[in-house]
Amino acid sequence: MTNTDPSAGAVEGGAPPDAPGATTGTGAPAGRTGASGWRALVPRWSPKLGVGLGLVAAIALFGVLGPLFTGDPAAVRDIGMTPPGGEFWLGTTQTGQDVLAQLAHSTRGSLQIGLLVGILATVLSAVFGVIGGYAGGAVDEGFSLLSNVMLVIPGLPLVIVIAGFVPVDRRGWWTIAVVLAITGWAASARVLRAQTLSLRNRDYVAAARVAGEKPWRIVSVEILPNLLPLMASQFVFAVILAILSEAGLSFLGLGASNSSTLGKMLYYAQNGFALQYGAWWWFVPPGLVIALFGCGLSLVNFSIDEIINPRLRTAPAAARRVRKGEGVRKGEEARKGRARTTPRREESGRDAVLTVAHLDVVYRGETPVHAVKDVSLTLGRGEILGLAGESGCGKTTLAYAINRLHRPPAEVTSGSVVFHDRDGTDIDLLSLEKEELRAFRWSKLSMVFQGAMNALNPVISVRAQLEDVLTTHRPRMSAGERRERCAEVLRLVGVDPRRLDSFPHELSGGMRQRVMIAMALLLDPQVMIMDEPTTALDVVVQRGILKEILRFRDELGFAVVFITHDLPLLLELSDRIAVMRDGEIVECAAAEEIHRRPRHPYTRTLLDSFPSLTGERGAFVRSGESSARERAETTAKEAGPR
Repeated sequence: MTNTDPSAGAVEGGAPPDAPGATTGTGAPAGRTGASGWRALVPRWSPKLGVGLGLVAAIALFGVLGPLFTGDPAAVRDIGMTPPGGEFWLGTTQTGQDVLAQLAHSTRGSLQIGLLVGILATVLSAVFGVIGGYAGGAVDEGFSLLSNVMLVIPGLPLVIVIAGFVPVDRRGWWTIAVVLAITGWAASARVLRAQTLSLRNRDYVAAARVAGEKPWRIVSVEILPNLLPLMASQFVFAVILAILSEAGLSFLGLGASNSSTLGKMLYYAQNGFALQYGAWWWFVPPGLVIALFGCGLSLVNFSIDEIINPRLRTAPAAARRVRKGEGVRKGEEARKGRARTTPRREESGRDAVLTVAHLDVVYRGETPVHAVKDVSLTLGRGEILGLAGESGCGKTTLAYAINRLHRPPAEVTSGSVVFHDRDGTDIDLLSLEKEELRAFRWSKLSMVFQGAMNALNPVISVRAQLEDVLTTHRPRMSAGERRERCAEVLRLVGVDPRRLDSFPHELSGGMRQRVMIAMALLLDPQVMIMDEPTTALDVVVQRGILKEILRFRDELGFAVVFITHDLPLLLELSDRIAVMRDGEIVECAAAEEIHRRPRHPYTRTLLDSFPSLTGERGAFVRSGESSARERAETTAKEAGPR
């Protein structure tokens, strides 16, 4: 679901001044305001959308209003099998009944059945597929078992059996609809469950959990919008299948006994030998209505993709122009409006803000994996602590354990994680209840996830995703205050506030990365965990983001745990560096000491693995290079003769 298409004209610098939604320096609209809000969710007009809506609307109006003007469809006359013409536009049946009147009433009956079946089947498939897939565990197992049972039983025979047990006098249109809905939801539920299992592991869903959103809100806001194309397709399929199934039941004499439907009309035409008599006007119109209605719904469904997936929209040419040389306004206004005192920083003896003591994390399985082993770390207030190590050494597992984000089979088996608040209170994170953890996350400790440029929900605007955090943690903020705060944090990270109405695919990778950092800054946290936030970015953009992180630390005074396998990067950025290998911290010291006097052989191996542009392997530092050979000679001298 994540968009990786670099098109859409996204550059580091924001929208051009003449683009829709551009603002002046005061924040007021510059000229005509572009599409936003609900207008941004409307697809551009297309021929298929027009044809589809026209067919559906015409047939629906005929079914709703037609019976009011066509008279009694059951009136018998002495003019059987009259061809179309004169008083009877579509001719008459074998007993002289008006075919047009029958068609109008039958269309209404079939639309009622199709609409009710579509709604019921879609709701059932969403409940059993989406809720079961997100909840997991026993709920998912139970829902899956029921879905599998329904799929094993042949559909049409089950419908015939159920309909046959309903007494004829009680077999109305709603009864047939309920029978068809009960037998037609299972396949859709399986598809929705599979997609939900994939979506619940996406970065933006994890970010929503960290931001403290409740499960019902995550399902409705983060997951369901991504499933709407599937649900719309399933709704259309359910409607068409219901109309066709009802026609099959009516042909077998199991249809709605007290309702007129297109299926019953075809049934009576077949029993009246319309085909043998060449009375095409009796059986062609109901079949044509079914075909045209299905065609119209399908065309509308194709256009729904443009609502759900903003990438499919065709933007006007004027909105696609990007003016070269236009840079974003930097965070000068934010520095003026949000200046705050930076905590006094000393060479040693910082006040601790986070303490991890003897932490162990195990992935339970047939062969348990001890991913984090007896890790102890202390993060000082206002400090940047680098966490380095090769891929798979346990860095991200440690970050997830601190934030209580693990799902089974991962389990924290021992140790403690204590947060030292500014007000002097200590918070044991591993003992927090669910609601307490929701309130703590993001307001005091936030996280920028690995691959953060893909952690934004692709179907929700930047504004909506930022405001979600404020709505959850600052419910008393007014809409205007939320908008102002969102614009403020975007300016702080160097993104034009005009990008608030953009979707993630309209931003470049660096801008998406900055938006995620802005989201992590929304509530002024005291600690920010950044898990490889510059992954997949070019060195120029990476350098700009790292400078912003240092500036934020100095201006806002929060502490950072910066996770990466790029040790030279940490040497430039961090105050202290902890080197991790096989789940253990093998060395933790000041960045300068790690560079000049690494103690552990694994640390020296990491340093030696980076080539130099001018010297030997390992001499990568921009100034004061020391090669691997020089360090080896120094170590040998310090060791002395044995």
